[in-house]
Amino acid sequence: MSEPTRRLPLRGADLALFAMYYRYARTQASHNTVTVVECDRPIVAERLRRALDRLLDVCPWPASRLRRALPWGALHWAAGPRETLTPPPVRHLSVPSGEAFQQALEAELNSTIDPRHESPLRFLVVDGPHEFTGGHGFLVMTWFHSLMDPRGAENLLKHLAGLDAEGDERQGEEPFPAFIGGRDPRTFGERARLGRQYLAYMRTHATTSTVSLGSGMTTLGRARFWQGTFVDHDPIGNGKRATRDICWRLALVGKALGALWERRRLPDVPYVVPISIDLRPKGDAGPVIGNWLAFHFVRFTPSETADVVGLAKSLRRQMTEAIRDGQLDANAAGMEFLKYRPLWMMVRALPGGSNAEMCSFNCADTMDFALPPDALFGGRVVNGYHAPAVLPRPGVGVFFNRYGATSNLVVSWIDGVVSDDDVAQIVEVVREGMGWAKCA
Repeated sequence: MSEPTRRLPLRGADLALFAMYYRYARTQASHNTVTVVECDRPIVAERLRRALDRLLDVCPWPASRLRRALPWGALHWAAGPRETLTPPPVRHLSVPSGEAFQQALEAELNSTIDPRHESPLRFLVVDGPHEFTGGHGFLVMTWFHSLMDPRGAENLLKHLAGLDAEGDERQGEEPFPAFIGGRDPRTFGERARLGRQYLAYMRTHATTSTVSLGSGMTTLGRARFWQGTFVDHDPIGNGKRATRDICWRLALVGKALGALWERRRLPDVPYVVPISIDLRPKGDAGPVIGNWLAFHFVRFTPSETADVVGLAKSLRRQMTEAIRDGQLDANAAGMEFLKYRPLWMMVRALPGGSNAEMCSFNCADTMDFALPPDALFGGRVVNGYHAPAVLPRPGVGVFFNRYGATSNLVVSWIDGVVSDDDVAQIVEVVREGMGWAKCA
């Protein structure tokens, strides 16, 4: 195959995420996301290292560095010739207990990646005594969030598993477009029109005085997260279809956080919450590198969260109107124009960017974990989930995904914004509203 390009501009969603992080760059706030894959036996680290080395033959970006020709150049991933590339690091760790494992995961979340000077991606292979793991092993992948989205992370693991399964024959390599995707076919004028529509839409959010649980924090705590696995009490019962969409889940999260708002006597001003929409064609695995997302910014007040059913319907109407009006497409196209701005101006093109209150809280559903239960570096996958660090403001986020019949719930927060008791309350409200039972 021909030699791939060695310069890859960041996409619009990548730039938006980077701009949010840039606002807190001096505080060393984490911009990491952690993906945890559990297998039925220990992971063979050497097989992972071999697959990563093979990956760089067709996809250099896991070994690239973030560059920008100051002051107006486009932010991009830059990779040198193949012989100069060093695969992302792979470490092995044995932990004695679940508590030690959680500490290791949070250390990965807090050990910030500087993509200008190091790989934007790293791996940790974890095992431990049988009384803790039951003979299982864990693959932990940590990446700088502007490199790729959760679906891309799953796609990357599938590519690595395929490279490992090829053995020494090296046949059937994935074509390069599977990693980076194509260019927007629309003309500059068409994209500019959408960009103006995006900016007009952002101005409607500028009139909202956004408040979050992280408002007023003077010290930055560590990034933390909690993860639990659940199954449906009644997987085929009435009304279960409604609980599977993001609007119902967001309404439940809003209800849980509304109780904290009331307890802390925060004002009843509208929440602003970005909901990510995957731009990959339905049924298509899509590219690996880049956040292939559009953002829909929903608004509702804490007082509306008392009626979860009514709120879910209202959120669906908002989503329907955004699709009908072409707002999702405008938001995606408009964010591409951030590349023409210096970093401090990028922030201003986001909701609440002028006062650092980007949103009230984070919430996302990455749906079914796309890694099949085939052999993964010596093990068979039994579960997988993503845990992103959240910024000091909003300071808390709730994330959903599924693996088979198992539902994963992740609460991510900044230490000091919420307490362990607050997290337990959020989990219980969501669990009860979803009709879930805790896995043994």
